[in-house]
Amino acid sequence: MPELVDGLDSKSSAFGHVGSSPTAPTSLMETYNRFPLSIERGKGCWVWDKEGRCYLDGIAGIATCSLGHSDKALRKELTKQLDRIQHVSNLYRIPEQEELANYLVKKSCAEKVFFCNSGAEANEAAIKLSRKYGHKVRGIEEPLILTAHSSFHGRTLAAVSATGQKNYHKGFEPLVKGFEFFNYNNIESFEKLVNRLEEEKPNIASVLIEPIQGEGGVNPGDKVFFQQLREICDRKKILLIFDEIQIGMGRSGFWWGYEKLGIEPDAFTIAKGLGGGHAIGALLVKDKADLFCHGDHASTFGGNPFACKAGLTVAKEITKRNLLSNVQERGLQIEEGLKGILNLLPNDIEQIRGWGLLQGLVIKKDSKLTAQIIARNALNENLLIGSAGQKVIRLAPALVINEHEVKELISKLKAAIINSI
Repeated sequence: MPELVDGLDSKSSAFGHVGSSPTAPTSLMETYNRFPLSIERGKGCWVWDKEGRCYLDGIAGIATCSLGHSDKALRKELTKQLDRIQHVSNLYRIPEQEELANYLVKKSCAEKVFFCNSGAEANEAAIKLSRKYGHKVRGIEEPLILTAHSSFHGRTLAAVSATGQKNYHKGFEPLVKGFEFFNYNNIESFEKLVNRLEEEKPNIASVLIEPIQGEGGVNPGDKVFFQQLREICDRKKILLIFDEIQIGMGRSGFWWGYEKLGIEPDAFTIAKGLGGGHAIGALLVKDKADLFCHGDHASTFGGNPFACKAGLTVAKEITKRNLLSNVQERGLQIEEGLKGILNLLPNDIEQIRGWGLLQGLVIKKDSKLTAQIIARNALNENLLIGSAGQKVIRLAPALVINEHEVKELISKLKAAIINSI
């Protein structure tokens, strides 16, 4: 499953034979270092492999399957949608798209929405928007976008150029120009960068930043830093754009990560949890950032009836089932469970960090353990988990996970770590 190894070095050694037997060679390009596990079906927070073995899913397609697997409401609504229509061009009005946009605007600080197919595409839209803002509003000839070290914004060329991790850049040079980097949660680093750039030429158009870094190690944003960042952007007329792709749609225990930080961005991107496992992304903007005109940007599949019905169903079910409260409660339960593991293994585990149902267990640098070794051994405990680099175990279960399932998750994870030592 590629979800379990997202972010791994594709040249790292193959995992051992855990779970299902490896399949015969296929015609797929070798872009993932996959676990030898073939998932055949799922229900709620559980999945089954081809041999019928059952696993507790603690990563949910990398924070994507908000309602779990094969959710009853999603199956019902999407079956009805397929009976009507699944795709039409954006040359025409799409009622499902307008309904989802209205719902998202109602639940957020945004006024307008652009739909696409993925998080990388949403960030590409944000990058184009930044440049247009620089040209049209600020009169900047060559607009710059500031992003953070350790950030992750996607795999397309501009999105990977915006990503503050050099390991994602290797082999794809020359990168897209127009990005500069500062240290996450470090206002001195940010101000130093801004001052240096403005001495050369005042051409900073926007800041693109995650309220919590997911792929970069599950690093939560510091509230004071982000409030200072908001003040500086206001003062210098810099557009502040949040990448909410991993934390948005309720994963923090709030609808949006920016609510945890007590500020509002001028625009933000979402994907992953929006479709509950179906491909959809979006760029949401306030009026000041509503700059795209006819022909500026487009997406053939973006916001089609099927994808928008999935997004609308997920959004309504979050409200209907009071899932934000569940995320807060289960998030605290996971934190307590991880603290127990830390206290049990202080020589190997350094700290716990995260929000809601995006939690990271940080392994000490001098420990022989790696997140990948633990993830492999977790399969022997019938548990699926993720990683965020070599030294951070990432947990991102479905928003519907219950108290008993969290207890099982912690128990299985503890056994996997102990068996990895």
